Amino acid sequence: MDNPVMSAITSLYPQVQFLQRQAASLLLYQSVLQTDVGIAFQELLQAIRYADADARGSLQAYGNYFHALATRKQNWEDYLVSQILIAENPFSKLTQQQDFKDLPPALISAVKHDLQVLQSLYECNSAVLSQWVQAVAHLPISPVVWYLEQDDMGSETALSLHHLEHWADAVEELAIYYQKFGIGLFAQYRALRWQDGEFVGIPYPDPVKLGTLVGYESQQEALLKNTEFLLSGEKALHVLLYGSRGAGKSSLVKALLNEYSHRQLRLLEVSKADLKDLPKIVEQLRGVPQKFIIFVDDLSFEEDDDAFKALKVVLEGNLTARPQNVVVYATSNRRHLIREFFADRPSLKNNEEVHAGDTMQEKLSFSDRFGLTLTFESADQSTYLKIVRHLAAQARISISPEELEYQALQWATRHNGRSGRTAQQFIDFLKADTFVFAANNSILDTQS
Repeated sequence: MDNPVMSAITSLYPQVQFLQRQAASLLLYQSVLQTDVGIAFQELLQAIRYADADARGSLQAYGNYFHALATRKQNWEDYLVSQILIAENPFSKLTQQQDFKDLPPALISAVKHDLQVLQSLYECNSAVLSQWVQAVAHLPISPVVWYLEQDDMGSETALSLHHLEHWADAVEELAIYYQKFGIGLFAQYRALRWQDGEFVGIPYPDPVKLGTLVGYESQQEALLKNTEFLLSGEKALHVLLYGSRGAGKSSLVKALLNEYSHRQLRLLEVSKADLKDLPKIVEQLRGVPQKFIIFVDDLSFEEDDDAFKALKVVLEGNLTARPQNVVVYATSNRRHLIREFFADRPSLKNNEEVHAGDTMQEKLSFSDRFGLTLTFESADQSTYLKIVRHLAAQARISISPEELEYQALQWATRHNGRSGRTAQQFIDFLKADTFVFAANNSILDTQS
């Protein structure tokens, strides 16, 4: 009589082989299976297909697969859908530039094929794989199945893929999704930086909110208005935020991300050392659905700085049209961004530039190339205390107004002077001190 366990094992091998062939046949969406989870899935199929006598290979492969899903905090099904929604391939890129009806028919056919393949892989979920491992490893019970409540990804497309009978029917809907939300890193991250010649996502951007920033209302209003121009598809101005340290210039720019990211705003941090790449960066942002603020913090230049020339090209333009979805917001403590020395002043000595005065004026007027300059004056005592009171109220610090102001002024005297940064540092200290004091009293009460 045939062994029922062996019969079950024998019958699953063709299923595993079919899935492997399906995965190998992908034409456009290979990237879906090229991450840690995708690789672990394929290695698990291979281990099940060629399980040895004690099936250690399949058990180890299942452990790797489980670990990869747990690390991402995603089910296998959610993982597949999320990777489809951010995939960079000829189809997802072209949909951002052309109408669906103008796409090559062969491209549409390839997408339909791949979606059918990915749907078959989707149906091979963690519960199915756990049962297969149980069979080939001869376990009394199946291994633990990784499972979380399904995440709808916040999009109608994700929901339709989860519940659609035939994924190939969703090609046009998928194209509309790519047009609206973009692909790749720009779809995954709200904040990014340019590093070593490529975009890098920032998983945990600064959570600062506009509501915490007080004392510079007119500057904030002007920056918000300009950012609204950008988000509306109008021609926004490049902005220089100039003023004393600690005034909140950088915080104001970062707060824009938390205010407008739901409207596809992205904040891209570029260091001064990487400004030479700025023209290349801007070209890579052209034509994508997101709107970008290129954020350059603490900007200043030395003479003959290549970064100065690169930024000048972006601010003033060249023969290439400026993309409407990109602006530069830079902060600086210097009104004149290029350092000037007395030796730069015009002189009549031999072997020196005849029109040195013109060169000097070009240096001094570089900041004028920003369409909008916002000045942040040093905080006076009234402004400083206004910021402190606002932050204390948000932090729910229970202290008399008189004592709060007295301690705040003492803090400013002993530390970095009156500024928004100093006010935030004072409130952070006061909040932590209050918490520790309350915790210690609680311990003493328990002991007594």
